[in-house]
Amino acid sequence: IMLIQVCLYFYCKFLWRCLKFVMRKLTGRCELQRICYNTKPGASRTMKIETSLRDSKSKLLQTSVSVHPDAIEKTIEDIMELKKINPDINPQLGISLQACLLQIVGYRNLIADVEKLRREPYDSDNPQHEEMLLKLWKFLKPNTPLESRISKQWCEIGFQGDDPKTDFRGMGLLGLYNLQYFAERDATAAQQVLSDSLHPKCSKFSKAEWEKTRMDKAIGYSFAIVGINITDLAYNLLVSGALKTHFYNIAPEAPTLSHFQQTFCYLMHEFHKFWIDEDPMDIMEFNRVREKFRKRIIKQLQNPDMALCPHFAASEGLINM
Repeated sequence: IMLIQVCLYFYCKFLWRCLKFVMRKLTGRCELQRICYNTKPGASRTMKIETSLRDSKSKLLQTSVSVHPDAIEKTIEDIMELKKINPDINPQLGISLQACLLQIVGYRNLIADVEKLRREPYDSDNPQHEEMLLKLWKFLKPNTPLESRISKQWCEIGFQGDDPKTDFRGMGLLGLYNLQYFAERDATAAQQVLSDSLHPKCSKFSKAEWEKTRMDKAIGYSFAIVGINITDLAYNLLVSGALKTHFYNIAPEAPTLSHFQQTFCYLMHEFHKFWIDEDPMDIMEFNRVREKFRKRIIKQLQNPDMALCPHFAASEGLINM
């Protein structure tokens, strides 16, 4: 069976290359040209370009998806020369390829940046780490002073004990970066989500909405712990490539850490609403609800036109729509 599968793979690959050769002869354009001219900008185009480059038999094209951002312009010139495309006759092609490569290379670099933060453990001896943690409290509880660094008060924003550093082990600094970004950039919404998570029965729903969503039975959750968990979800969506549709549709050039953090904010908003709608019996149902939520997001991201574009403060200046 394995031998048959291998033979089928190479046979399909051979047929595909024959088809590409025929199409070039018929249209007078290479595959990259056909994609750029026939596919609208965004994830549809960029993902097709990425696949074409990665699957090419040319080493230059294969390695172009991982070049340094500063080398993109030179790489495109080399591709145009290899494909015997006159840039004066086809000026738009170079511009389109550059936009695609900036996104492709940027996505890979974003994974590296996010991974670096995830691998860096929280260090209570690092003044910068401590400052970020104290800012998180200040943004979420602006009217309540923190009595001491080691305090049961941390449970009020959803940490498990009197020292939050132990809760960051799974996601490292990435969890703290995301929580602080949400609390600072979208303070009103973050404070409301925190309040709802502590007292879901007192959420800003009308009485009719309470009855409709059965808020009287709503179960709360630990805001910070769920934030770290949603960070893990966002991280896995990024690394798996599922977020390519979103980032290639919203980022005009290279997606950045700010785009990733804005996506985290969106996921926090959506998970909070999803949790209320699911109306779990108790917190033990968290994994079930989270998995159902994950599947819903992945299904949305399978649409090449999808962009997780929330209209709230954290997304200002980042959306390219």
